[in-house]
Amino acid sequence: MTHKNLEVWKLSIGFVTNVYKVCKQLPDSEKFGLISQIQRASVSIPTNIAEGAARKNTKEYIQFLHIALGSCSEVDTLIQITKNIYSVDMVSLEDANTQISKMLVGLIKSLKSKLV
Repeated sequence: MTHKNLEVWKLSIGFVTNVYKVCKQLPDSEKFGLISQIQRASVSIPTNIAEGAARKNTKEYIQFLHIALGSCSEVDTLIQITKNIYSVDMVSLEDANTQISKMLVGLIKSLKSKLV
């Protein structure tokens, strides 16, 4: 099974697209600050899912999913900071990020159960 068949990967690809769209609403002064950081962290989610799925070892796959989950937490924090500073609607990003996080936790649990 390839990463392209994973619903969490598909959702995270759409999420990255939406992050980039929302970042266009932020001032240019944030180009090397919040914009750069939230884009980098959001891109890390699907890329780590893809890299993990390509591993032959389930333990390595799980490790990459944990990294993706960590990136979700980073994005959540950056969303909160952005909301506190700017009047940008981030609800759809928050919801999608929460859904991706839950799906990653479920996938991790499923893979761990197969290790036993």
